[in-house]
Amino acid sequence: MKVTVEGIVLNETNYSETSKILNILTKEYGLISVMSKGSRTLKSKLRGISMKLVYANFTISYKENGIGTLIEGSLINSLKYIMTDFSKMNYALYLIELTKGVLRENNNGDIFHELISALLKINEDFDASIITNIYEVKLLKYLGVNPVFSECISCSNKEIVTFDIRKGGALCKDCLEDAYKFLPNTLKLLKLFQEVDIEKIDKLKITSKEVRTELEMFLKEYYETYTGLYLKSKDKFFKLNAIK
Repeated sequence: MKVTVEGIVLNETNYSETSKILNILTKEYGLISVMSKGSRTLKSKLRGISMKLVYANFTISYKENGIGTLIEGSLINSLKYIMTDFSKMNYALYLIELTKGVLRENNNGDIFHELISALLKINEDFDASIITNIYEVKLLKYLGVNPVFSECISCSNKEIVTFDIRKGGALCKDCLEDAYKFLPNTLKLLKLFQEVDIEKIDKLKITSKEVRTELEMFLKEYYETYTGLYLKSKDKFFKLNAIK
């Protein structure tokens, strides 16, 4: 069946001497695999669209339970500001790796919208670290571990003062005990990150270093505790990519 899909290449694997197998996250079918025949040759018309981070419309011979064949493609957005900025590129590659981990658990088509929206905002020069934090929060619901910030996990009081990662829920002042007390703005932002549509963000500025540090701390510890996806920290990821 010949179809045209909107998608982004998450990874490429060399196949034979001249071809590649592409894993493409698509709007229509979620994650699919396609053969890009001859794309490793210099004269191939498929060469330019058969690389990681290519965001394009792909015309393919689609197979629901197998590997399809790439026929042609046309770029939607070259993401040129990501491609020419080392820092932005590292954030983009991290988002891709995180997405692949989530897709192994849940091939929900809505993940495509979240990923593309995040990459486009980074390409538009929005703060890459904060866009990444928002994306990390968004993915938690697809892993079935979405944190609840609206009421105390112990007594259902709506007036929460912190979030206890060990207990997996928010706490009010009466149930606080020895839990770390996050800044109020950190909790507000985490809840906002769950609700905001990344595509519709037009302003993004967090000036407090303490809040930014707590956002990173919360997400790192929450992912490590409940998802198993953080095999290495983002810092290590960026350092490893800097060496390559």
